Amino acid sequence: MKTLTQNSKRSLPSRAGVGFKAEHAQDIFGKAPAVGWFEVHPENYMVAGGPRLAMLEDLSAQYPISMHGVGLSLGGGEPLNKSHLADLKRLVDRFNPAMVSEHIAWSAHEGLYMADLLPTPMTHTSLAQLVDAINTVQDYIGLRILIENPTSYVPLPQNSIPELEFISEAAERSGCGLLIDVNNVYISAHNLGFDANAFIDAVPGDLVGEIHLAGHEEDFNPEDNVLIDTHSRPVADPVWDLFDRLMARIGRKPTLIEWDNDVPGWDVLAREAALADRHLDYAVADKFEVAS
Repeated sequence: MKTLTQNSKRSLPSRAGVGFKAEHAQDIFGKAPAVGWFEVHPENYMVAGGPRLAMLEDLSAQYPISMHGVGLSLGGGEPLNKSHLADLKRLVDRFNPAMVSEHIAWSAHEGLYMADLLPTPMTHTSLAQLVDAINTVQDYIGLRILIENPTSYVPLPQNSIPELEFISEAAERSGCGLLIDVNNVYISAHNLGFDANAFIDAVPGDLVGEIHLAGHEEDFNPEDNVLIDTHSRPVADPVWDLFDRLMARIGRKPTLIEWDNDVPGWDVLAREAALADRHLDYAVADKFEVAS
């Protein structure tokens, strides 16, 4: 196992953060809202200059930021795109993020970019390839990263390693940490038929560096009985329950409210973040008990 640290100059507070949207800039910069931190997708800022980078300069001067990538294709089993890595490093060096994270997914094949997060088979071969990819990123940018548990809709027939074992082993072998998306756990458990509580209870707390919370929707065809990770709604009550259960066991962690589609006004996001902070406070005060 490699020994790496996150950015020693900045850290994310163990409070609720929100994904930064340009349409909320006036509310954020004009009122300095009391949120703990902001997340950005680095791919949105891989430009030479202009208003996007100026906005990110202002944001990073006022708040800790986390960079959550969507395009590295860590789980693709192919060499990582060198231009993408170079763009990411430039952003990391310039904006000094408190955390960098990526999805366990693939989004490119033989030079063709899919603009999607496609599922990585959980096999011994793909695990070794994922560890190599994580090491490549960490060595290149000089920081420990986090990897996020995926959303699953159907079981992949080639899977031979349980999901939690797969992501935990990848973290142990590479020295990276885990970003646990609680909404993803709930959706995958519903769609694949496993016990979400058992998954949450087995998450290795010492590897967790960040939590994500988001909303989801049912598939338009109710006969499919499938939940879709849309990031377009408030956090559902069962997801809050899983979050409470996890925080009561491992302690409070930086927690992001993700809302990427049908984005509401700033006041709605701020209320969701405030609700997450209250849940975090309750966990610290031991007001939630883990169900047996």
